[in-house]
Amino acid sequence: MKSFLKLTYMELKLQLREPVALFFTLAFPVMVMVLFGIIFGNQAEELLGGYGQVDLSVPGYIGMVVGTIGMLSIPTTLANYRDLGILRRLRATPLGSGPVLWSQVAAQVVMTAAGIILLFIAGLAIFDLRIPNGNLAVVPAILLSAFSFFAVGFVLAGVMPSARTAQAVGMAIFYPMLFLSGAAMPRYIMPDFVQQFAGFLPLTHVVILIEDLWLKGTWNLTSLSVVTAVLILGLVVSRFTFRWE
Repeated sequence: MKSFLKLTYMELKLQLREPVALFFTLAFPVMVMVLFGIIFGNQAEELLGGYGQVDLSVPGYIGMVVGTIGMLSIPTTLANYRDLGILRRLRATPLGSGPVLWSQVAAQVVMTAAGIILLFIAGLAIFDLRIPNGNLAVVPAILLSAFSFFAVGFVLAGVMPSARTAQAVGMAIFYPMLFLSGAAMPRYIMPDFVQQFAGFLPLTHVVILIEDLWLKGTWNLTSLSVVTAVLILGLVVSRFTFRWE
């Protein structure tokens, strides 16, 4: 356990030394929230159930944090470690492979929490964010969503030949999802055929899952099933595709 905690601490320090990764993980979601908050405001509206536009958009921004870490941070970091031979050397230590991979997961969970906390702080300070009461089930939903995208990140890290390729492919997959899923902008403003297509995207179901718990306190079973299926599939595939050398 002591070695695992040291590895996690080391991973967090390395994350803090990467300004580009920090920007997209921590600053970019806040910037998007502030931008759309300034444009649309956050006045409570009866048609929106007493919430404002920013209040309703927070689940999407949480999905943005989860997707950014899973599709960009994890595959780029691990593929870079493999390119530099770091993974091979770590696996050769008495620690073995388990603590090495789990320390990466633990560090990314901390980064996810930091990104969400920054969203809340900015929302409260700038837009008087209204946080629904009593919907603590949103916490396990966020964790499930995060682990689901982390698993996809491990798959990308395993199958991509280099860190540059992992980053490019991750961006090519993530950014269309970001703007179609409701994470960056509300789905209801999109044409019907776009919304139907977005229903096939995993990030859409992350947003819906968190959104329903955030606002209604209810589990969307369809989205829960999709997010869980992505997690299981990602774990199974990554087991056979992740490479240490």
